Amino acid sequence: MKTNDQYMIRFFSCFLLSLISFLATAHEGILKGTITDSMSIPIPYVGILLERNELKKTTSSDESGNFKFSNLEEGHYLITFTCLGYEKKTMKIDLKDDEIKKIDIVVRLKPSSQILSEVSVTASKDIGQTLNTINGMDLLMRPVSTAQDLMRLVPGLFLAQHQGGGKAEQIFLRGFDADHGTDFAVFWDGIPVNMPSHAHGQGYADSHFMIPETIDQLDVFKGTYTTRFGDFATAGAADFSTKNFVENIFKVEYGNYGYDRVMGVLNLLGKDQHLFSNYKESAYISIEQAYNAASYFVHPQDYDRSSIFGKYFGQLSQRTSLTVEGSYFNTTWNGSGQIPVRAITEGLITRWGQLDPSEGGQTDRTNANVILKTYLDNGTILKNQVYYSYYQLNLFTDFTFFLRDSVHGDGINQRDKGRNIAGYNGSYEVNRDLNGRNLKTVIGLTTRLDAGQLSLRHQQDRLILDTVSIGNLYEQNAGVYIDETYHLSTKLVLNAGLRADVFYMSYNDIRGGIHDTADGKNTQGKISPKLNLFYNLNPNVQFFARFGNGFHSNDARAVVVNPNITTLPTATGYEIGSTFKPFRSMIINAVLWGIHLQNELTLDQDVPEEVINGPTQRYGADLSIRYQINKMLYFDADLNYSHGRYTNLPEGQNYIPLAPTLTSVAGLTFRRNGFSASLRYRYIDSRPANNDNSVVALGYFLMDAVVKYRIKKYELGFTVENIFNVLWNEAQFDTLTRLPGEPVSGIDQLCFTPGAPRLVKGSISYYF
Repeated sequence: MKTNDQYMIRFFSCFLLSLISFLATAHEGILKGTITDSMSIPIPYVGILLERNELKKTTSSDESGNFKFSNLEEGHYLITFTCLGYEKKTMKIDLKDDEIKKIDIVVRLKPSSQILSEVSVTASKDIGQTLNTINGMDLLMRPVSTAQDLMRLVPGLFLAQHQGGGKAEQIFLRGFDADHGTDFAVFWDGIPVNMPSHAHGQGYADSHFMIPETIDQLDVFKGTYTTRFGDFATAGAADFSTKNFVENIFKVEYGNYGYDRVMGVLNLLGKDQHLFSNYKESAYISIEQAYNAASYFVHPQDYDRSSIFGKYFGQLSQRTSLTVEGSYFNTTWNGSGQIPVRAITEGLITRWGQLDPSEGGQTDRTNANVILKTYLDNGTILKNQVYYSYYQLNLFTDFTFFLRDSVHGDGINQRDKGRNIAGYNGSYEVNRDLNGRNLKTVIGLTTRLDAGQLSLRHQQDRLILDTVSIGNLYEQNAGVYIDETYHLSTKLVLNAGLRADVFYMSYNDIRGGIHDTADGKNTQGKISPKLNLFYNLNPNVQFFARFGNGFHSNDARAVVVNPNITTLPTATGYEIGSTFKPFRSMIINAVLWGIHLQNELTLDQDVPEEVINGPTQRYGADLSIRYQINKMLYFDADLNYSHGRYTNLPEGQNYIPLAPTLTSVAGLTFRRNGFSASLRYRYIDSRPANNDNSVVALGYFLMDAVVKYRIKKYELGFTVENIFNVLWNEAQFDTLTRLPGEPVSGIDQLCFTPGAPRLVKGSISYYF
């Protein structure tokens, strides 16, 4: 294995260096401009195609709406702008060598109800990431009112909540039960949401601090093929971006079973006001207060969430933009818990009852973020980002009831106390000509530090009985990467990258004495090569083939003391597919994929016990369809299939517990003159809950409906979730539990959290 790693490193290093070393002499011509809407507000991520004879160059506008083409020869050019929700615009440009070196263009795009007909599948912010186009559409067309709704925009991703709304959701994608984020990376304006060596779950990604109305774009990256993503990006990654420019909003929501929410967004700068420059600037603040009693439970969940977010975005000069952000989030709740099926069938509790009503907890997170971008004349973009987060979780749960302690019960308290997260992301991006074709080079550097106290305690009714473990965590990750994108021809694009990561982990058990054996340190590195090919047959058809290695880190508390646990298990992914438009108003994305993981999750923090599950392999297919039937009617559908097994276990005993095999989401949306209505379903099939399929997690089919009407400054909304009031199980596990009076050995059975009944919500928004 070591020999193969060395060979791959040499191969990619020689390949990337050879691309850079043969750079041709650049021409002088430069074409640049700014793209705005009719209100002169910059439009980011507009797809731009520049053509001259056989020459074709593509780019996209940045956060300030700016774009740039460098090293152009004298001649006549055709430039085309496409963006979701706007009319396509084409312009002719004459560029004369020496006489005109730079041309400034302001393009004002008009909004359009025709969304898909003018979109090119080959024009995207990141080459080959045509799913970005699909999710840009989803943000426009799908109803989004919660942080969970944001995550569900990822095609094929399903969520399960089993702690009263306060915990991070359980994530399912591409045949992975990714727990709370072990195999799915989440980012928010460049800040990593996942937390390594967390008190409750490795890679814990709690996204509830996001205020949905402030999210501008969601970029989806399935698989292990993107160089800039490191830890946890095995099944994929989601990258959320907040809005730079906003409308003033005041919104009130109310629903049955004790639900209410108040949200406001206030623009702090007027149209012509400035803080630091005479260029475009924006500053706003958003506040959210939500409460959900969930009174259909015998013991109401009393989920209470408060969030505040502030952002400044400004163009300090023609070449420099600055982003400064800050947010605070706090929530408390009571947990619904995971109850054994027999507790209901034997009449001990109802479906909405709890065996341990003390479950629940509290969590808070504070974020600070600063991003400085500089755009140089030679097409170079420099990005520097520093961020800091302060995080806490105090969680009370009970999974096994009286299996270990027949007197006080098995309630546990997991606490992530005073976690400090500090990090830096830097990148250097430059576009050059190589033999008359564009070569894009990105070099990046990332580092992150996590330091805090982790504890696991035995509790009853939220009173601490004894301490199972408590210690101080110090974990540092540093990564460097190079990513090259080269247009081998007018149709064929090659993307190759190499990423290197180093992890230092330290855990100190502060109980001392006999517990010193839990102390330890561990340092490990990982090399991750990536290789992607894209063939653009025409603006409406793209084929691609991808390969890449990724990884997820394992919990520091396990790897520092057990040499048998792989610190950074490798995930090797590959896929082939196509994104194409069979006709003007339909986009289809079809993919066949596979992924091999060296080892699954290795520490159960609830017990705690080390579990070495072994290697797995998964194969599957994804199909996404977006169809603009006419000016008023829009259809979208995602169908995802996966087949996964452990490779070190005998046939029939090698199922991957809870891994979905078939999921589907689809919807029909109508929009006209400020009125919109959407009818949607989501489906997940039944699947094994354990290795031999003797316990089955039940699938479900749910339907939701949303109606909205906006007239001038007001918008009314009405939502019905679970229209047919289906009895369904949300989170499900095969768990060994013991109830009072049962044998001391316990009973192995399906435990579940009941999904919500029919929920009806109404809202009113005022824009000013």
